[in-house]
Amino acid sequence: MTSTVKVQITVNGQPTSADVEPRLLLAHYVRDVVGIKATNIGCDTTSCGACTVLLDGESVKSCTVLAVQADQQEVTTMEGLSPSPDELHPVAAAFRQEHGLQCGFCTPGMVMATVSLLAENPHPTEREVRENLEGNLCRCTGYHNIVRAVLAAAEAQGGDS
Repeated sequence: MTSTVKVQITVNGQPTSADVEPRLLLAHYVRDVVGIKATNIGCDTTSCGACTVLLDGESVKSCTVLAVQADQQEVTTMEGLSPSPDELHPVAAAFRQEHGLQCGFCTPGMVMATVSLLAENPHPTEREVRENLEGNLCRCTGYHNIVRAVLAAAEAQGGDS
């Protein structure tokens, strides 16, 4: 008999609650329990960063956080960044404008890592951007346009990279 634990997690501003197995990963909670799909699962080993979300404002790889560890906390996914379904968050808009994506699989994780970076460092240098995104892999691009997108987002938000 498998035991479950009740968790209450605010996801993108909406309270959620579920009985989950103690070993359920936050990535699977967000995708399978809550039904939010932009948080991609690429590796389950923290290697790729496709599952990056904000947990109480800090970027985390949700494939290494248990849902029970996020109990009573707030999770923000890419879907939760936009003010409305018709309006992109400035970071997502910069990724589109600068062609910082190809297949799009890594994009939600890259955007979430960027949002976290710019919250901590609104004026990153190119080197700081590259260092910050080291834990997020893109198998399609050469990162050049991704870095340009991050710097454009910083500039749009008032940074002076």
